[in-house]
Amino acid sequence: MKRVGITGATGAIGLALINRCIEQGTEVYVFVRSDSGRIGRIPEHPLVHKVYCALNEMKEFDTKDIPALDVFYHFAWMKAFGEKARDDLKTQIKNAEYAIDSVELAKKLGCRRYVGAGSQAEYGRKDVPLRGDTPCEPENGYGMAKLAAGQMTRLQCEKTGLEHIWVRVLSVYGPGDGEGTLVMSVIRDALNGTTPSCTKAEQIWDYLYSGDAGEAFYLLGEQGISGRTYVLGSGTARPLREYIDEICSACAGISGRERVNPAYGAKPYSEKQVMHLLADTGELTGDTGYKPGTSFAEGIRETIDWVRKNLR
Repeated sequence: MKRVGITGATGAIGLALINRCIEQGTEVYVFVRSDSGRIGRIPEHPLVHKVYCALNEMKEFDTKDIPALDVFYHFAWMKAFGEKARDDLKTQIKNAEYAIDSVELAKKLGCRRYVGAGSQAEYGRKDVPLRGDTPCEPENGYGMAKLAAGQMTRLQCEKTGLEHIWVRVLSVYGPGDGEGTLVMSVIRDALNGTTPSCTKAEQIWDYLYSGDAGEAFYLLGEQGISGRTYVLGSGTARPLREYIDEICSACAGISGRERVNPAYGAKPYSEKQVMHLLADTGELTGDTGYKPGTSFAEGIRETIDWVRKNLR
């Protein structure tokens, strides 16, 4: 890939993908809102170009000043976190509409391939490893809209002659992650001397470091098979409580506290809590050679360092 376009690039995966592109010498055009409070996260580098374009501006965006791109990555999504936000149906429908607009923008930019970011929320609650062909039964507006966006962007790509890849992302953590995620909230509380408040944390969970996720998206842009839906995770899972304990131990060492003891059971499970999350990465690995290379301990150290510099 010589040049790529990315929306939603100020999140954990988008930032990791930008850094991977820089490493590979791939030029990046980052489509971002002019009033985004996270523009400062975008790396300053000769290969990285900011393009001011909000989701609702993609449809009419003038591409004349941008050279032809090879691949377009669409991550941008409104109201992706929180139960109330995810069930804001009108906004979620708008997100699906904007995803279709992003295909049209990719076409105008001369792209040959479109890569869209889906979600584990498309599946609903499952107790088996998730594959691209696992039946989808979403239980909130966010998952329903992501599922529709994946199907509709595929159809739109077929109409316009673009290759299409859809990636259902499980749980990714790392620098740039949303402040309301479990990992980020536990880190902040542990560093600030506050007791992290958690559920019983009995879920079996698959966590993937954002740097590995960025690598996977880069490989899919180059080697993924058009028409396929991939599931992105680490391919391994363990009880959520073990991850939280590991985060707290790492934070205690950094902050100089003897221990950080989370308050397990202080929060109730949500009504439709997913209790088992695990990716079957066989197809992803087979098509691209992708293998996660970052241990949770290493990834958490990187994430804690980022939080200390940016969020405290």
